[in-house]
Amino acid sequence: MARSIAIVMVNYRTPELALAALASVAGERAAEPGLRAILVDGGSGDGSSETLAAALHGSSLAEWVQLLALPLNGGFGWANNQAIQRLLQGHDPPDYIHLLNPDTRIETGAVSRLADVLDRNARCGAVGSLLLEPDGSPSGSAFAFPSVRRELIRGGRMAILERLFAKGRLVSFGEAADEVEWATGASVMMRAAALRGSGLFDTGFFLYFEEVELMWRMRRAGWSIRHEPASRIVHVGGAATGVNGSRPTALRPKLPAYWYASRRRFLALTGSRGRAVAASAAWLAGHGLLMARRMIGSAKQHAIVERDARSLLKNGLLPTVRDRKAAVARWDDPPGEPPAWMG
Repeated sequence: MARSIAIVMVNYRTPELALAALASVAGERAAEPGLRAILVDGGSGDGSSETLAAALHGSSLAEWVQLLALPLNGGFGWANNQAIQRLLQGHDPPDYIHLLNPDTRIETGAVSRLADVLDRNARCGAVGSLLLEPDGSPSGSAFAFPSVRRELIRGGRMAILERLFAKGRLVSFGEAADEVEWATGASVMMRAAALRGSGLFDTGFFLYFEEVELMWRMRRAGWSIRHEPASRIVHVGGAATGVNGSRPTALRPKLPAYWYASRRRFLALTGSRGRAVAASAAWLAGHGLLMARRMIGSAKQHAIVERDARSLLKNGLLPTVRDRKAAVARWDDPPGEPPAWMG
């Protein structure tokens, strides 16, 4: 029996990009005739849902794409949950669910190659693509989980710290197909059975770190996470938010307060309040080393790094009581319940 794949794409005020992304997927249906998609408008409130409905009406996309217009902007994880719950509670649930950002263009075979990995690896819960910058260069696509030691490295931006304290690579740029700790949510295919067993996205996150926490949970439940560089996706990061972690530090816009809140929540949920504080303290210690290098002229001047330190102290240092309360949605929960972060 042919495998069943459903794509879930969440749009927020980028309808033209979403339609172009789906158009790039259309050719995959020759190899995957059962491929379908739910295009979610995450409460854009700017006419996006009307634009998408008009574009789909009578088009070839309408044969396999369903529009789901949500009444509120509940965040990335919550919006994905609304589609996933409807898919898994439907009369013909898919085997695999492919989360795909609207600011992407897939290369031929990208969807099938992810599904092939899940076919070959029965305990693989999720597999991510290789992301490419618009110029074709590889972007960070698979990562190690944040930890106290790794936050020291990230704050210090020093090769010697990575050599001393890193066990394995912190970021993969698609050198080889392999098991990883977590893969980017811009293009990741998840096994429906893993979602049923591990739970869907935690709706205490508004945006960022929600896929990191989900894959951490999957691994705890015995599923593996993999990276497949043969599945290639061109990604224009940050189209909706302006945040793109693959840009050079000096060009990256200031991270929003909710990025730090999500990081804080992830560290608290996956460890303890003390571990979350220790990880932030380690980042600040690394940052102090970087500032010392700047004073003696051996490090580049990046005002963005100073902004990061101030924002971390203001928004990301001390976990709240709510940060320690999981809000994991289940596949069989009634769709439509508001996200926990709004409560």
